[in-house]
Amino acid sequence: MTELHLTELGLTDQMIRYLEDNNLSDFAVGRVTREHRERYTVSDGVKEYEAEITGNLRYSAGSRKDFPAVGDWVAMLVYESGQALIHNVLPRKTILQRQAVGKTGEIQIIAANIDVAFIVQSIDNNFNINRLERYLTICYSSGIEPSLVISKTDLATREQITKVVSKLKKRDKNIRHILLSNITLDGMEQVMENVKKGKTYCVVGSSGVGKSTLINNLLNKSVLKTGSISRSTNKGRHITEHRELFVLDNGAIIIDTPGMRELGVTDNKEGINTTFENIEDIASDCMFPDCMHINEKGCAVIAAVKNGKIEKDSYYNYLKIRKEQERFSSTIAEKKKKDKAFGKMLKNYYKDIRRNQDF
Repeated sequence: MTELHLTELGLTDQMIRYLEDNNLSDFAVGRVTREHRERYTVSDGVKEYEAEITGNLRYSAGSRKDFPAVGDWVAMLVYESGQALIHNVLPRKTILQRQAVGKTGEIQIIAANIDVAFIVQSIDNNFNINRLERYLTICYSSGIEPSLVISKTDLATREQITKVVSKLKKRDKNIRHILLSNITLDGMEQVMENVKKGKTYCVVGSSGVGKSTLINNLLNKSVLKTGSISRSTNKGRHITEHRELFVLDNGAIIIDTPGMRELGVTDNKEGINTTFENIEDIASDCMFPDCMHINEKGCAVIAAVKNGKIEKDSYYNYLKIRKEQERFSSTIAEKKKKDKAFGKMLKNYYKDIRRNQDF
């Protein structure tokens, strides 16, 4: 085990103890640096290996959430051919996740073991605080620190930039933000000041907002394809097709992700409570503790919306995200109920077989 190199990838003493305590010390350990359609690239700090998961890991997984993701630490067997077989995924410090697109009640992991997520929105036609609040909810749900990067400032006037920043303040968002131009590099120094050795960062946002260009600039070389916003559809073109981890010259670790147009939240309520902290604080003054803040008598939140203490768009976005969370939670509960009923039926089935075989 090349601990020096693995430490540079973020391996901690706690992870080493986990390997020892779980009889995994004989396995090689590495970090997943690339993922594409259940094929993985794993680095041990010296060499990269093309890897697959064992059949046992595949069939024991309760859901896709149990599969490796970029940023994960894994225990693996390495073969002379340069291939590797992943046997275990080490416990995760944080998981950046969303609702799986088109799969109700399922979770998709974006990346694992992230310290800070750079949320990139371009100032020209992508800046959207409702979407930002979704990203914030996802980050806070996982205990990941969010940092907003407002890109393409070279395409905006000073008046437009001031307008965007005042929008943030109006929605009472105290998130740290950086104004950035990937062309003139204004703001790049500020980004670098916030990227520390040994920490893992994730860059998320829609397609075409400058995520890959930002990483290319941080790496001081062009390693990722870049795209732009389509003028006809006003949407980003998908350039990055997979997640990938890079180590910067200063020792920071950064993960690029595909553009995300859909951003469904999961059932973690802590995220929405932190994102909409101002609403939650006022909600404590509602007449009823189970107030839904829709049309109830004595609702302090509705009163605050009417008198301007809560921004109306933020209030509606809060209700929308909370409703999604409730729907997701009910779907999960329904699935668990069905699985439990199926398990009971299967148990009774085999019990009947054994009873009928008694002579």
